[in-house]
Amino acid sequence: MSYMALYRKWRPDTFEEVKGQEHIVTTLRNQLTHDRIGHAYLFCGTRGTGKTTVAKLFAKAVNCEHPVDGSPCGECPSCKSIAEGSSMNVIEIDAASNNGVDNIREIRDEVQYSPTEGKYKVYIIDEVHMLSIGAFNALLKTLEEPPSYVIFILATTEVHKIPITILSRCQRYDFRRISIETISDRLADLMEREGQQVEKKAIDYIAKVADGSMRDALSLLDQCIAFYLGETLTYEKCLDVLGAVDTEVFIRLLNAVDKKEVTQAVDIIDEIIWQGRELGQFITDFTWFMRNLLLIKSSKDSALKLDFSKENMAAMEKMAEQLSLEALMRYIRIFSELSNTIKYASQKRVVLELAVIKLCVPEMEQNYDSILQRLDDLSKRVDNCLEHPAPQVVTQYGAQPVQEEAPEVTLEELKKTLPEATVQELQEIAGRRSEVFHRLEPALANLLRMSDIRINKEHKTIVVLLDEHNQGLLMNNEEDRQAIEAAFMEVLNKQVSVEFRKKNSSNSMQQELVRMDIFEEMNIPVEYDDN
Repeated sequence: MSYMALYRKWRPDTFEEVKGQEHIVTTLRNQLTHDRIGHAYLFCGTRGTGKTTVAKLFAKAVNCEHPVDGSPCGECPSCKSIAEGSSMNVIEIDAASNNGVDNIREIRDEVQYSPTEGKYKVYIIDEVHMLSIGAFNALLKTLEEPPSYVIFILATTEVHKIPITILSRCQRYDFRRISIETISDRLADLMEREGQQVEKKAIDYIAKVADGSMRDALSLLDQCIAFYLGETLTYEKCLDVLGAVDTEVFIRLLNAVDKKEVTQAVDIIDEIIWQGRELGQFITDFTWFMRNLLLIKSSKDSALKLDFSKENMAAMEKMAEQLSLEALMRYIRIFSELSNTIKYASQKRVVLELAVIKLCVPEMEQNYDSILQRLDDLSKRVDNCLEHPAPQVVTQYGAQPVQEEAPEVTLEELKKTLPEATVQELQEIAGRRSEVFHRLEPALANLLRMSDIRINKEHKTIVVLLDEHNQGLLMNNEEDRQAIEAAFMEVLNKQVSVEFRKKNSSNSMQQELVRMDIFEEMNIPVEYDDN
């Protein structure tokens, strides 16, 4: 006998075996036991939630010779023929491939003939939203006033596409997504019947990935068992088969993002790709992981509802403490947007890496939550400075920072030990000028703040353009020039040369310089001092 997929083999035979749709099952059984059977039903809901299964069970129950509390007995000839698919009383139609007017006219002609055996003829039209407008119009009259022995059951995943004229003629039943706990319990029960050893953690993970669909859960479980046939199915094996990523990798990635380590974050993405993980599944799982962190961060009561091991929960609570609510909400927004675009992207890796870089660099975005995160980062830096202030000593001029003693190194010796700075590195120093000012005496730092600082791209030097006020103070002051030069080298950790020039409006000499603050190239008229 050929192998039968799990979702087909274990399709419920009675209403008691239908899981997660108790509100529908109870209503239908009450109708059956009290003989209040309708003529048209509409079953709507997401894939794999039991619409077709319940439709077939209902068709069995209305024709069963010995029903038990509204459920089919499964033993009478009618039940057996419906189960085998040979009954003339149950007609299944796929509206995706039979969606024309002629197909509906055939149904309209057939309903005139009463069933040769049993009480009712049941028409199950799957994916009914695929019918054409003409087909819907042809169905209207028959659906409204069918013969007493005809029942229509329409099933759809997109109820919004069905005309209101059809909806008003049917009893509507909304099938809910099945909970993770319900799917997990059902899978565990079926694996026990199958004699297959499966870890509880593996079953729970498959139930979560199924996203409310019992059929998807059984298909995924079938796939994992087939890959490791004859072996105990573990959580790690499920991750391998489904191309998923473990919690430990998510925590490593978020740690890198929190520390703004772009290179480390991109390396983790590279590691995931080389392990053969499916990027779409990774994005979905990472988004859910951050959602769980948000719940833990928001409320301890919410954290109790999350089903994780003690080790993973402890790691997640520690991770949640590091991150702000605003940062987590921003991360979730970026990855939610990514999950919508990744499926259409031709270069999925590039799109994913760009999203991860956005997480690390809030400056790349100008929206509200990225600004909040930048303010939060700045606040943390200020708090850190307040918690660990530089040691001070009280002098006649007030409290002054204690200067740590260090071995004296001349400027020329320092230059010899450092590599020469590139133009790009000199441009990057613009964002760190406050660190340079901090290393200078207050008076010299103020003079430098008021000066126009540029970059000479050709000679790879920093040029300080002095106005009339600053020229007299700095132009011929070699000691101050060396102090500024040393401060730049300490911050950049590269060999840097600083020169002073007069700021003059004459055009006697021009040199192409780059402004450090806005990185715009322009010709600045300068004049060298002849002295």
